Amino acid sequence: MPALLPPALERSLDLLCCPTCRGRQLRPDRGSLRCPVGHTFDIARHGYAGLLTGTRATSGDDPAMVQARDRFLATGAYAPIRQAVARLAAGAAPERGTVLDVGCGTGYYLAGVLDHLPTARGLGLDTSVRALRSAARAHDRAAAAAWDAFRPFPLADGVADVVLNVFAPRNPVEFHRVLRPTGRLVVVRPTGRHLAELRRRLPGMVTIDRSKEQRLHRALAPCFEAVATERMEYPLPLTRTAARDLVAMTPSARHVSDADLDDVGLLPDRLTVSVLATTYQRR
Repeated sequence: MPALLPPALERSLDLLCCPTCRGRQLRPDRGSLRCPVGHTFDIARHGYAGLLTGTRATSGDDPAMVQARDRFLATGAYAPIRQAVARLAAGAAPERGTVLDVGCGTGYYLAGVLDHLPTARGLGLDTSVRALRSAARAHDRAAAAAWDAFRPFPLADGVADVVLNVFAPRNPVEFHRVLRPTGRLVVVRPTGRHLAELRRRLPGMVTIDRSKEQRLHRALAPCFEAVATERMEYPLPLTRTAARDLVAMTPSARHVSDADLDDVGLLPDRLTVSVLATTYQRR
């Protein structure tokens, strides 16, 4: 256990509430967080809060997936997406705002937003222990906590100015609850053209459902209204190493064989990156 509460987590305590009894604020207590009733949650030595109860903090993002994602993102391949997310969030957040990233992964996009908001703070939620180790160190103003996006968030009402949801599961009711009345939700998702060259050539690559957009808007419509949508589409040169990491960082890793990735003839030398980013306001 860390001897002291990580500074970013300490600055985020007012956002958190006990996930067991709800509504009761958490306080630091000898390397843990404790509510007034006595429910206690560990602070991992890597700096994130372990708030999940009744289940282990594991997800599809195992160590190999997280390492592959770190390597791929370090190439700058998705930097234009990160920049767009940061621009949209910065346009919606006040100077000292609070940014919540649900399904934050390694904190790559949250850190990009905080770089654009020099006095804002951030909190990332994810189920992957390995990803949270990186997220807790992604930015000096970003805290991280283990949580399942499909469960009610361990957060007080109306605490976030911006909620990020980048290639991650969605919980519209909870997004709405934790956003301030003037807050904004930023959702990033792939279009049908995203990585199409790779998906056409590699058996087992997860496809993108053609009805994905319709389902997204149906799910969000009761709680949110779209304000603006940006499309980011650009060519991406692809090396064999980048192709391996790109496949390994997604659920497709379970379905694509090493033999396919070793077959140079199967791999395109260029991909299309194509995503949509939409800003929503609360209804």
